[in-house]
Amino acid sequence: MNKPKILIIDDDSDIRRALHVRLKAAGYETAFATDGLTAMNAALKEAPDLVLLDIGLPAGDGFVVMERFRKNTRLSCIPIIVLTAREVRANKDRAMAAGATAFFQKPPDNASLMAAIEQALKESGALTS
Repeated sequence: MNKPKILIIDDDSDIRRALHVRLKAAGYETAFATDGLTAMNAALKEAPDLVLLDIGLPAGDGFVVMERFRKNTRLSCIPIIVLTAREVRANKDRAMAAGATAFFQKPPDNASLMAAIEQALKESGALTS
């Protein structure tokens, strides 16, 4: 079975590295984008099974990225989990309304994040148990 691929879109290299280590240890492949501009190209090239998306990105924030994904037929069904350092109340409802599968404030609880990833992959059919 192929390992599910997760695209990490975050401008913080420490966050990208930490997520990569966690995800690789859990048996996932990872790919990366560092801003809103490269996110679409990376997603189209890598064809991820799931996206971990920061809201505070240069060159188009996470909301712009989600809007672009939802308008693209090849990307519209990919689950998106938002990870942000921004204030929860102001952003969670907006992220969920924009199509996010789950929302976490940084730093996320590892067990909760991994459970949300697994759940989203199962629901999308990318992970079979």
